[in-house]
Amino acid sequence: MATGHTDPRRRERILAAALDLVAEEGVAGVSHRKIAARARVPLGSMTYHFTGIDELLLEAFTGYADHVAAVFERHLAGAATPEEAREAVTGLIHTLSEGPRRDLILVQELYTLAARREPYRALCVRWMRRSRALLETHFPPDTARRLDALIEGLTLHRALDDDPPDLSVTREAVARITEG
Repeated sequence: MATGHTDPRRRERILAAALDLVAEEGVAGVSHRKIAARARVPLGSMTYHFTGIDELLLEAFTGYADHVAAVFERHLAGAATPEEAREAVTGLIHTLSEGPRRDLILVQELYTLAARREPYRALCVRWMRRSRALLETHFPPDTARRLDALIEGLTLHRALDDDPPDLSVTREAVARITEG
């Protein structure tokens, strides 16, 4: 196995392993030992790269939030008109809700941590501000706030529904919030 000096991706593997374990076992099931085994790194690497499990999880969830924000950016980037922006948001909701089950679990685990612990709440607040700022490039601030909540709620509902509403229902919900 490579040493830390010749293994520049070790830190990233540890962070990815942490998220994989959170998705499989929940935050409560995560430990340094399990993460190290999953990442195929020596246990000592954990304390070399992170001061503790909280620092590791916060960094892993920060990277995950950045990933989801990038999905927002990709969907909204090409929209030049309000109608294109509405269609981009509709597509975003379907992309997020039809994505890997892992993503749904990670978001819920992050929200649970945020409900209990300030550093995770601060991360969620930064993430929401970033999402709203992207939406505000196309919609007024109050509309962007409501739309952000709709995206979160519809994504969750569609992901958990045995018979999720189709694109036309999502399109209508987005239109109702953004047109008036």
